[in-house]
Amino acid sequence: MDKLNVAIIGQGRSGRDIHGKFFRSEANDKFRVVAVVDALEDRRERAKAEYGCDVYADYHELFKRSDIDLVINSTFSYMHVPVTIDLLEHGFNVISEKPFAKTYEDGCRAIAAAKKSGKLLNVFQQSRFAPYYKLIKEVLASGVLGKIAQISISFSGFARRWDWQTSQYYAGGNVRNTGPHPIDQALDLLGFPEDVEVVSRLGRFDTFGDADDYAKILLIVPGKPLIDIEISSCDCYAPYLYRIMGSEGGLRATLGSVEYKYVDQSKLENRVQQLAPLSKPDGTPSYCTEKLEFIEKKIDVESGAFNSAVKQYYDMIYAALTENRPMEITPEQVLTQLKVIDKIHAQTPLTIFS
Repeated sequence: MDKLNVAIIGQGRSGRDIHGKFFRSEANDKFRVVAVVDALEDRRERAKAEYGCDVYADYHELFKRSDIDLVINSTFSYMHVPVTIDLLEHGFNVISEKPFAKTYEDGCRAIAAAKKSGKLLNVFQQSRFAPYYKLIKEVLASGVLGKIAQISISFSGFARRWDWQTSQYYAGGNVRNTGPHPIDQALDLLGFPEDVEVVSRLGRFDTFGDADDYAKILLIVPGKPLIDIEISSCDCYAPYLYRIMGSEGGLRATLGSVEYKYVDQSKLENRVQQLAPLSKPDGTPSYCTEKLEFIEKKIDVESGAFNSAVKQYYDMIYAALTENRPMEITPEQVLTQLKVIDKIHAQTPLTIFS
């Protein structure tokens, strides 16, 4: 199998500890890192030692090369679109870290640049391939939970933060930093509708910057389940990523397990509405209740959800570049996410610190 040559721009938490970690791992058999770009000298020296590649302080140096098959754009969030467009216009295939763009309009500009250049553009929404999420979709597709009333998603915890991800100028905040994962999954479950009603509230509680560290988001689409998303840095009790309520059962999930139970239909008594007061055998009032028997299942999944998801993501990219296969994740899908994020920020505009 021929390996593709990769350049990574940025050796921060994503560029090094997610993308780079995968490329350095035994799971990677399809890509070779030939160049790394970072403004910090110590990161360049570390990259040279870890990848055995060429290093640069300025990504424009990549334009002098003709051996690069794919560039990973892991720059600061506010730089994603301008750097992506520059790379596309110079003939490179590009994967942009999330958030894809600061606004819907900027995302459209990046997609237009990709179409004009004829090059591949994708967004690193690898959580679509996370084992727990794929299993949740399988359970929902089976129908055992019945008609779904609500899907609650919580990517939350308790933490203080003071880095660049707390800056609105840098396109930071929980919604743009963490939000692309649960919002992408939610929109996938809804079928990526053209328009989504959004009800939301943002807040700042334990952040040292001017961006949000709390978000409550309701996504409403006629005929679909209500989706309730929380992305909070002030939740000390956040054990479950997912809780799903259905007419015949429910589900709860973490990164490492999916539990669900549903009513044993063979044990249900036939019921019809009764408007007359209910009574116990002795004639005293009775509450309307019955003992239900459930079928319960728990499935442990790979706890390293990001590791498995990253490999599947890059397998998709490799197949797209070498075999022209369609991609399961597309920039056009992510545009729907950007519309939602724009609505969220419009509904609760936060003051920008000077």
